[in-house]
Amino acid sequence: MCAHNPPCPTAEAPDREAARLRAHRPEQGWSLLCNGVLLFEDTGELLPDGRVVAPLRAVGLARAGA
Repeated sequence: MCAHNPPCPTAEAPDREAARLRAHRPEQGWSLLCNGVLLFEDTGELLPDGRVVAPLRAVGLARAGA
């Protein structure tokens, strides 16, 4: 899928988020990476094979002391 030299990390690689952008839609909250990973603003991911990677940070939780 990637034609870059050196090639971008594959969708299965631990550093898959380091792939180059193919499309960026900040108004919609997502970016498509060169390796086919759909990266969401909340840090969740949709892999090319349909697997979902849950967000790395909690969304919508109240801050301690707030």
